[in-house]
Amino acid sequence: MSVRHLFLRLLFCLTGALSLIAGCARDIPIYTPPDARPVRASQLPWPTNQFLTLAYHDIEDTAPDQTFVAVSTDHFIRQMAWLHENGYKPISVDQILDARHGGKPLPAKAVLLTFDDGYSSFYTRAFPILRAYGWPAILAPAGAWLDTPAKQDVNFGGIKLERNRILTWAQVREMSASGLVEIGAHTDALHYGALANPQGNMEPAAAIRQFNTKTHQYESENTYKARLIADVAKITEKVRRVTGKKPRVWVWPYGETSGTALKIIGNDGYSMAFTLDDGADTLDRLMSNPRMLVTPDPDVPEYASSVINREAGPIMRVVQVDLDSVYDPDPAQTERNLGQLVQRIADMQITTVFLQAFADPTGDGLVKSVYFPNHLLPMRADLFNRAAWQLRTRAHVSVYAWMPVLSFDFGSSLKHVMRWNPTTRQAKIDPGQYRRLSPFDPEARHKIIELYEDLAKSAIFDGILYHDDAVLSDFEDAGPQALAAYRAAGFPGTIAALRGDPVTMQRWTRFKSRYLIAFTNTLTQHVRAIRGPRVKTARNIFAMPILQPKSEAWFAQNLDDFLATYDWTVPMAMPLMEGVPAKQANAWLDHLVDAVAAHPGALKKTVFELQARDWRAPQSGADTGHIDPTLLAGWMKRLQLRGARNFGYYPDDFIQNKPRLKTIRPAISTDWFPFK
Repeated sequence: MSVRHLFLRLLFCLTGALSLIAGCARDIPIYTPPDARPVRASQLPWPTNQFLTLAYHDIEDTAPDQTFVAVSTDHFIRQMAWLHENGYKPISVDQILDARHGGKPLPAKAVLLTFDDGYSSFYTRAFPILRAYGWPAILAPAGAWLDTPAKQDVNFGGIKLERNRILTWAQVREMSASGLVEIGAHTDALHYGALANPQGNMEPAAAIRQFNTKTHQYESENTYKARLIADVAKITEKVRRVTGKKPRVWVWPYGETSGTALKIIGNDGYSMAFTLDDGADTLDRLMSNPRMLVTPDPDVPEYASSVINREAGPIMRVVQVDLDSVYDPDPAQTERNLGQLVQRIADMQITTVFLQAFADPTGDGLVKSVYFPNHLLPMRADLFNRAAWQLRTRAHVSVYAWMPVLSFDFGSSLKHVMRWNPTTRQAKIDPGQYRRLSPFDPEARHKIIELYEDLAKSAIFDGILYHDDAVLSDFEDAGPQALAAYRAAGFPGTIAALRGDPVTMQRWTRFKSRYLIAFTNTLTQHVRAIRGPRVKTARNIFAMPILQPKSEAWFAQNLDDFLATYDWTVPMAMPLMEGVPAKQANAWLDHLVDAVAAHPGALKKTVFELQARDWRAPQSGADTGHIDPTLLAGWMKRLQLRGARNFGYYPDDFIQNKPRLKTIRPAISTDWFPFK
């Protein structure tokens, strides 16, 4: 991958970086007084109109089978008793919708009970208990399973299941008539895994464009929409016919959805939809409600801990991975490499992988091919879908698609970022920087948006990491369309005039910073329209705009803007790349953390990205190689002692076990210090 050469070429920043740490002589961890330490969510008052949704499936008397995400009857009884004894208030869909429309607020400690799939145990075991308490619940059955005739086995996603394990429509009618049970929809016949890529991954049928092994093509967008529209119509009519009411609640199989699918159910009149994401629910996102999955048959202490800590702030421990290192011309070797990566990430016990979705084998930062099907660039290999799914399901991490913002090779006809030379008074592409498309060129913007849309259609992922190529220096962009945009915004039409007045220069800098952010927001909107509103955002920021805010002029990056815009701000906390002497690296990291911490709440939304490689080439021209894992682990501990919660590193050399897993895992894993 690119050596992040952009910052290295801004040599005039180096003097400023060194001066910042010159006075940091004391190399000690920061002390936070008790009254300034963060308070757990469980110790705070219950937020107004917040509720926690609990996702149950099967209830079994003995040996609860996790094929069906089952909970034992005894544990279920004790869990309901614990909720009652501790003041939790089960609520109904009517209460939620009434509060959403300005009616009576939800009670404190509100919980919503949901039951997926349509197991007969809901009728025989759960419903009597709910009726005894007078508690409402949502039952979301899969229509095709309930349609199975009495003497036939149910096709349970390819498994033959005895018919008596699944409810009958008559039982559904009876429970609906009780007034306690809201009947929702769990699709009609899309509760199964469908072929999602050439490598054979089976992924949730409602959330993906299926791969056809005969044509070697993916399902078209129109075919995907038609498949979902037909399924929604079937289950909606079945529930209406049985209950006399059109269903209002949609529950996604496996918790996976897409923006396209959400639009379809919204158009059909559904008012609420549920995933299996973590966290509490709020009234402003009823079409993308998270739920706490009750698994695997937790006892009361474990259950209580999960409920109480419903809104614990997320901890991010990240490894940024080059798919260039996974890819091999031999598909069998690619699979071996991927298996090695997935096992390493699983062993590391982290939370997140920033996964390269583009190809950059030469390391020049200009994207000429990608790892997903698209109609604009060559596909080096259909690999991103496969890698993302393996990491999510086998290593149990969130996956962010790591993508550039501007550095794409769509041909010479598009306008590129131009740098104005004050000596020659000419504007040319700067060979020392990323070769970037101009964000002011409508055609370039359109093509970048289309590429991001193709990415969103190609795979299930949790977020996007916007790469560090989204920068404009204090001499950029000087292209004709950029100058026209400046004039339209009320600025002078030449770079010389823009730079000639300090006030104008500051206004121009802010304009460019916000313009780049607005473009990433547009990309996010297009991705979420296809992939869904759950997609999170992160963006790399160079260290200098944090340490010296006036250097925004050199980058068009601003920490406050990033914190207000993205779910995660990702500073490149790379002291050696910044030219900081090794002995002063800890002091430099302290200063970086302190600079972020000076912005209230910023540390909760910031992921410090360390370097696992020293890219500085010695005079011989040889690569100086990997960072000592002990040093890297020490930096991680340093960040924690200074107050940083979230951090990671780039790159990871899983082939050579660099950094060494045994050394790095205790420092980065959420399964180690200070958690266990």
